[in-house]
Amino acid sequence: MFGRLKRDLQVICERDPAARSCPEILLCYSGLHALWFHHITHWLWRHQVRLWARFLSQVGRLLTGIEIHPGAAIGEGLFIDHGMGVVIGETTEIGDNVTLYQGVTLGGTGKERGKRHPTLGNHVVIGVGAKVLGNITVSDHSIVGANAVVLKSVPPNCTAVGVPARVVVREGVRVYEDEVKVRDQVPDVVGDELDTLRGRMEELESRLRSLEQTKERV
Repeated sequence: MFGRLKRDLQVICERDPAARSCPEILLCYSGLHALWFHHITHWLWRHQVRLWARFLSQVGRLLTGIEIHPGAAIGEGLFIDHGMGVVIGETTEIGDNVTLYQGVTLGGTGKERGKRHPTLGNHVVIGVGAKVLGNITVSDHSIVGANAVVLKSVPPNCTAVGVPARVVVREGVRVYEDEVKVRDQVPDVVGDELDTLRGRMEELESRLRSLEQTKERV
């Protein structure tokens, strides 16, 4: 247990250039405090002391602004940067050396039972405000961009962005075919309206030219 607490400190020192000293991290990093609350509540949850696990998780939420369900399975090396507004659901599984930024939600999509929250592989990064929803997997070494809404699994070594999220980089190479596919599948309401207005303007200009020509002949 103490070894894992030490590891949690080391992770912040390694990944956050703003971290100046261990006392500062211990006193000022809400992500670390939330993670330590989770170590306790998850142990209680696994030992069927679930009411107290839930109660302590709510205390941790009030103190840190980060909500982690006691049932969530979290690997080593999780770094929650800033952290305010992070929500991690009950059946979430998080691998090793994952980074979450503020406002991230690892949630469900409805009233499903069983495994209803996402699984994150190792070395995954989830950007500010991103939502990863449902029983899907964000595989190893993948990145989810800020404010993305991920509704489908993301393959390894990929970057996904947008609403809904789409893969734009795979194995370090820019992906264009996915972008075209998504554009074809998702209605572009604004684009359609602009096309309609453009066609109407061309029609009016044509009629105006016809009227001017008729006036000149007269």
